[in-house]
Amino acid sequence: MESAEVARRFLTFFEERGHTVVPSASLVAEDPTLLLVPAGMVPFKPYFLGQRTPPAPRMASAQKCVRTPDIDEVGKTTRHATFFQMLGNFSIGDYFKEGAIPFAWELLTRSEADGGFGFPEDRLWVTVYLDDDEAADIWHRKVGVPEERIQRRGLADNYWHMGVPGPGGPCSEIYYDRGPEYGREGGPVADEDRYLEVWNLVFMQEQLSKVRSKTDFDIAGPLPAKNIDTGMGLERMAAILQGVDNIYETDTLWKILDRAAELTGSKYGREHRADVSLRVIADHVRAGTMMVADGIIPANEGRGYVLRRILRRAIRNLRLLGGQDGGLMHELTAVAIGAMGEQYTELTRTAANIHAVIDAEEERFLQTLRTGTAIFDQAVEETRRSGRTTLAGAQAFTLHDTYGFPIDLTLEMAAEQGLQVDEEGFRRLLEEQRQRAKADAAAKKTGNLDVSVLGQLLDLAGGRVDFTGYHDVSGEARLVGLMVNGASVPAAGAGTDVEVVLDRTPFYAEGGGQLADQGVIRLGNGARIEVRDVQSPLPGLIVHRGTVRDGEAQAGDSAFAEIDTERRRAISRSHTATHMVHAGFRRALGESAAQAGSENSPGRFRFDFTSTGPVPPSVLRDVEDEVNEVLINDLDVRAFHTSIDQARAMGALALFGEKYGDEVRVVEVGEYSRELCGGTHVARSGQLGLIKVLGESSIGAGVRRVEALVGIDAFRFLARESVLVAQLSEQLKARKEELPERISGVVTRLREAEKELERLRSQQVLAVAGSLADGARDVHGVAFVAHRAPDGTGADDLRKLATDVRGRLAARPAVVMIAGVPKDRPVVVVALTEGARERGLKAGALVGVAARTLGGGGGGKDDLAQGGGANPQAIGDALAAVERAVGSA
Repeated sequence: MESAEVARRFLTFFEERGHTVVPSASLVAEDPTLLLVPAGMVPFKPYFLGQRTPPAPRMASAQKCVRTPDIDEVGKTTRHATFFQMLGNFSIGDYFKEGAIPFAWELLTRSEADGGFGFPEDRLWVTVYLDDDEAADIWHRKVGVPEERIQRRGLADNYWHMGVPGPGGPCSEIYYDRGPEYGREGGPVADEDRYLEVWNLVFMQEQLSKVRSKTDFDIAGPLPAKNIDTGMGLERMAAILQGVDNIYETDTLWKILDRAAELTGSKYGREHRADVSLRVIADHVRAGTMMVADGIIPANEGRGYVLRRILRRAIRNLRLLGGQDGGLMHELTAVAIGAMGEQYTELTRTAANIHAVIDAEEERFLQTLRTGTAIFDQAVEETRRSGRTTLAGAQAFTLHDTYGFPIDLTLEMAAEQGLQVDEEGFRRLLEEQRQRAKADAAAKKTGNLDVSVLGQLLDLAGGRVDFTGYHDVSGEARLVGLMVNGASVPAAGAGTDVEVVLDRTPFYAEGGGQLADQGVIRLGNGARIEVRDVQSPLPGLIVHRGTVRDGEAQAGDSAFAEIDTERRRAISRSHTATHMVHAGFRRALGESAAQAGSENSPGRFRFDFTSTGPVPPSVLRDVEDEVNEVLINDLDVRAFHTSIDQARAMGALALFGEKYGDEVRVVEVGEYSRELCGGTHVARSGQLGLIKVLGESSIGAGVRRVEALVGIDAFRFLARESVLVAQLSEQLKARKEELPERISGVVTRLREAEKELERLRSQQVLAVAGSLADGARDVHGVAFVAHRAPDGTGADDLRKLATDVRGRLAARPAVVMIAGVPKDRPVVVVALTEGARERGLKAGALVGVAARTLGGGGGGKDDLAQGGGANPQAIGDALAAVERAVGSA
């Protein structure tokens, strides 16, 4: 039974029993405490907590999940994986244990011919929480499971929570006995390799306030209603039904693994290390493909960092198997899209975008491996020079954070050099970075509010704040919630920073790339709140952040909300301009140029899109010209709601990786542009006035950014450009059309003059070589030359002078030391003749003496070495220290 069929049967079974089938949510979690969705129940958490009204009391889903705490174990075992799919049925205050347990048993044991999974009843075992007599009784008396196949376990095994504050409760797990060839008898408590968990039924009944570990948490109280949350791992179930030993041999993962083996000339099952790499590749390629499809872009923080690490581990393991060439990830991504496309049709629809992102990350990482290896070599040399045997955690972190060098590669290469790595220091720095990124992301959305407070605010607003800003710029409302420092308060005086919730508002909350509105809220008692930011931390909830400027704000008071209309108009122009530029690039570059983000601010906008390389300047000019021609036509801008299927049939573009409901809002600019969008826009394209593209650049693997001006800002920019061109024309005595050639000539002559100056300076420095050699002092039989070159002498000239003087003293044991200050930091070069080396002197050791005196470090070969420091005033002391070292050798 293929994986897609397993999912279909599960969802069909529950749909026939009154459950609403809910499509998988995006891997990008709405919950601000999470980077990614780690469990099938995460999208249902607000329903369990009573924060939102569910679309139905009974639901079922096949949810995409990514979990990375055990990423280092992926491949080493056949159990661990980063991406997995969780099948689940959910009851929100409807049925509880008495309904969930029989449902699970029926689906598992019903024959395949009748739509079930066909498990033999005598091979199924169950576990319940220690004191859950109710569940045990249902299993035994209602379902008929013998008591000897019902086992009781503690918090570590049979109590489920998300690892963060939220819902939790005891659970009952169902296990399948694979037979004596897989381990010893005795049920799940004896051997979980033989007895494989296939389904976990969680009885959600408690709200947890603090979670310190799996078994250490505080229970705040009961949930508003008793709920059911079940989870069946699709991959594990597929492994059993397909008769294979583990998830990596199931249909979807095996296709990727097998192709990876073919591309690298490997054979699965022949050698353990190769098998580990193949499993890593299979899992990570699939996980990376699914994450990119949900709009995640490789980055150095947040969920983008998770994706980057996953993709780079896959590429690294391909190289370990001999796949040195680029392009392998493209092949494997195509296999992943084909394997998962039946379940997730958006993969096929956005394949070009997925390839663009992953291909670019592969190319970038291959370049990183080339440059990072050189940086690693420097770190090793510095470690050895200081006499240490452990690479510092800070050095490993710099390799990882600045150069994208994976820690596992650093560990491996350090071991090859006979060195260890301070992993604890590295992990500490990495965790500090992650916590900062996580806190920043959460603070942006929720400020000081916790999720439970947000749910209460949403209830006070009637379950949804009515947004009136599409048609109104002001309007009456009621202040339903007032918070200070995250706590609900009845009133707040002048000068207090507050978060305000109205029952209706014209203020647009930041989202879809559009910046938030600003403005004023005036209350019935005369108080005035200046609004500087607006966010939507939960669907349907709009929170205004600002400061009480006059009077005292009171919850429950009447209000009059008014936005800054000039700011709104400018932002709306930018938003419409973004749509039009997107359409222009799609026409110029093809469908692979999919929007991957934007920011629409007053008079200025930026547009991110997927691309495998830079956009030629000619394309930028053509798109700019085309869009401005459309503006002149003054097309009608229209917004309307329709079904997602109808919108796609009309050709409406969706933001790459964004998820949409059954009903969507479409914004169209004549017949030129048509996109799904919830933002505000102008009424006609002519209101934009003018668009001026400033340029484009890379912001990440496979993603380019175009920045542009619109409206009066574009006019002002062109006016400044015109004045600048006129000034240059006057100064260079050339017509405007002659300026490029004239400026190019000036720059060429300037560069030639700089080269001539450099040549003369070098000649001047080297001119003293003869006199320095003639003036060499005898230090215990060694000719010693110590010289400070004029400040500004480059490091290359210092080396040339040192080797020139050494050449003049080649017949004698000689040490030549040249020091200088090329910029603001001292540099020292030491060169030795063969005779000096025969006496046991080494340039690297002598330059180390000088560098330490200068407050720095250095190194090199025995005959020539270079170092530096931070204290130019100590050059005289450094020269003397080297002379003493030569004398004592």
